[in-house]
Amino acid sequence: MPFEGLAEKLSNSFKKLRSKGKLSEGDVKEAMREVRLALLEADVNYKVAKELTGKITERAVGEEVMESLTPAQMVIKIVNEELTALMGGTGERLKSPAHPPAIIMLCGLQGAGKTTHAAKLAYMLKSQGHRPLLAACDVYRPAAIKQLQVMGEKAGAPVFERGTQDPVETAKEALRHAKDYGHDYLLIDTAGRLQIDEELMDELRRMKEAVNPTDILLTVDAMIGQESVNVAKTFDELLDITGVILTKLDGDTRGGAALSIKAVTGKPIKFAGSGEKLQGLEVFHPDRMASRILGMGDVLSLIEEAEQRLDEKAAERTAQRMMQNKLDLNDMLEQFQQVKKMGPIKGILQKLPGIGGKLDDVDIDDRIMDRTAAIILSMTPYERSHPEELNASRKRRIAAGCGQKVEDVNRLLNQFRQTQKLMKQFGGKKGRKLMKGMGGMGGGMPF
Repeated sequence: MPFEGLAEKLSNSFKKLRSKGKLSEGDVKEAMREVRLALLEADVNYKVAKELTGKITERAVGEEVMESLTPAQMVIKIVNEELTALMGGTGERLKSPAHPPAIIMLCGLQGAGKTTHAAKLAYMLKSQGHRPLLAACDVYRPAAIKQLQVMGEKAGAPVFERGTQDPVETAKEALRHAKDYGHDYLLIDTAGRLQIDEELMDELRRMKEAVNPTDILLTVDAMIGQESVNVAKTFDELLDITGVILTKLDGDTRGGAALSIKAVTGKPIKFAGSGEKLQGLEVFHPDRMASRILGMGDVLSLIEEAEQRLDEKAAERTAQRMMQNKLDLNDMLEQFQQVKKMGPIKGILQKLPGIGGKLDDVDIDDRIMDRTAAIILSMTPYERSHPEELNASRKRRIAAGCGQKVEDVNRLLNQFRQTQKLMKQFGGKKGRKLMKGMGGMGGGMPF
């Protein structure tokens, strides 16, 4: 989870405020001193941290807060609002020109993840019904073109390449190709360097003049902290970027870049990337990120991911069977397969209110679902439909077939029986409505 250390320190600061029935100005200033230190330790720009805590203090010592019945909650509300404003206020979307294609130029230093995130962005656009085209304009890094072709194939997006010819010419030809073949997005993967140099910037300037991009997105590695803000500032001064893709937010990052980039450059973070999978890219919502930092969860993002990745018909079918008390192990297996599409279990749980910060030091093994699924797959179709028929000899055979222990089989069956009991408690319209809203998820989860 991004901002793990910052979230924990802020939580501790607010815990002290909650323990007091009424707040004095001194209480607020002491809490803000701790908040400022937490921000600085998270590698937030010093000026940004000072201005942020100054604004919060000014609002928090007002009459509205001091006379409130729950002053600590009011302070947290103010912190949430100021963090949201600091990161841009609202999510920024890609520009849509009157005449397609929209041209997105991705730039950044070598190793920031331009090629990977070009493919991720293509995958996202493809899932939204668009027809993206990837252009391979990094002709210097060995195998860069091949990498983009492999990832483009996985994303379902074609790749336009012209080998090692002048990248500016390749970009112009790719634009003509996109227009001729009806692509509504052209994503240009440009070359990076280990450091900013005149040759790199001159090539990017020429490319910008040649294709007139609707968006210039800078990919920034969140793990390099304040240096990422300096990189963003330099690229913005030379290219006038329109936004940032912040990568590696799932890494060992303190989060300072996300809280500083908008304030220092004035340019928004448009996307946040995590992991290597194509699904690991999401629109950056400042309000949702602020809520996650403060331990309030991010239910909206979780719902959006579920809508995009889960099979609605399968979920509805499982929900109906639950309400009719006809759930069997085939349905349980289908649930596991659905939840796996949502990504790592820890990532799902961290978006639930009040849970995220508590999982910082908890190691959740995602293979637990694979092992549980293996137990079910070791059963015969009849046994999956009639788990009550599983006697001791059948359990031994199932355990041997999947490399698990009989105790693991018994644990699964106990979870299943508990789910059945729970389902009996949901009766009538209210129960059906709840299960439909849950999308058939939750029952029998192995964690």
